[in-house]
Amino acid sequence: MSIFILRRLGYSLLILLGVTFITYLLLFMLPADPARQIAGRSATPEVVAGIRAQLGLDLPFYEQYGRYLGNLAQGDLGRSYIQRSEVAELIGSRLRPSLELMAAGIGFELLIGISLGVIAALRRGGVADKLLMAFSFIGVSAPQFIAAMLFLYFFSMQLGWFPLGGYGGPEHLLLPALTLGILGSGWYSRMVRSSMIEVLHQDFIRTARAKGLSRGRVILRHVLPNAIVPVIPMIGIDIGIFMGGLVVVESVFGWPGIGQLAWQAIQQVDIPVIVGVTTVSAVAIVLGNLLADLVIPLVDPRIDVKKH
Repeated sequence: MSIFILRRLGYSLLILLGVTFITYLLLFMLPADPARQIAGRSATPEVVAGIRAQLGLDLPFYEQYGRYLGNLAQGDLGRSYIQRSEVAELIGSRLRPSLELMAAGIGFELLIGISLGVIAALRRGGVADKLLMAFSFIGVSAPQFIAAMLFLYFFSMQLGWFPLGGYGGPEHLLLPALTLGILGSGWYSRMVRSSMIEVLHQDFIRTARAKGLSRGRVILRHVLPNAIVPVIPMIGIDIGIFMGGLVVVESVFGWPGIGQLAWQAIQQVDIPVIVGVTTVSAVAIVLGNLLADLVIPLVDPRIDVKKH
């Protein structure tokens, strides 16, 4: 297991290096000038050139990227051009809301998705199966902005069950998390359905039934634990995606997460913040996948980590 973890950490470092390189290269190629954004429209070319030199934006790409990697190795994500604050502090101030929304959103995804997938698999080919799969398709296809606005309109404006937005107690968290859960549950329900149908035809399930075990016991003790194994890597991916920022949902509900910070930085061409958020997102995806790889052998002992 230790060799497996070290190998995956090595791959993770290469992935992070690639992500930072591509992000920095794309931002370097942008026609927008951060120095002009800082100086303002009325600034003279001399002032803009001075700011560019002060920030190191006049250096070649390899020097700028080398500086960034050197600072990153020391845990320094840089300093925001616009807000004049450390990027690590800006991201840290948004970390708790993002973690709360991530945990609640994934929780709703699993609760709704696994439930629908189990029902659809047990009613395969029936009306319930077709309706649930149609609902899943709509969920994965619906634009986040439209769905979030509809939920906000009906549940907040019309019914008054939830606040119109903002950050606070559970009543503020529930609606954006439920929005994410409903939209993302389609992937989980389809995966669980397919996996359960496959497991239901395995020999050990027929053996369990032949021993006289009840249907409910067979499903809970034998079918479901094996059917949810493919779901675990999806959770790892969602951790990274959610930690990278849910720009649309956070904007609609006024949730002060990392996604909102990233959107503001993009509008202002605040390169250190953009790269910092991208790096944090990449780290979250890597850690999420690593955690999933460690959990899967515990759920299914048949999987040998030495082969991965």
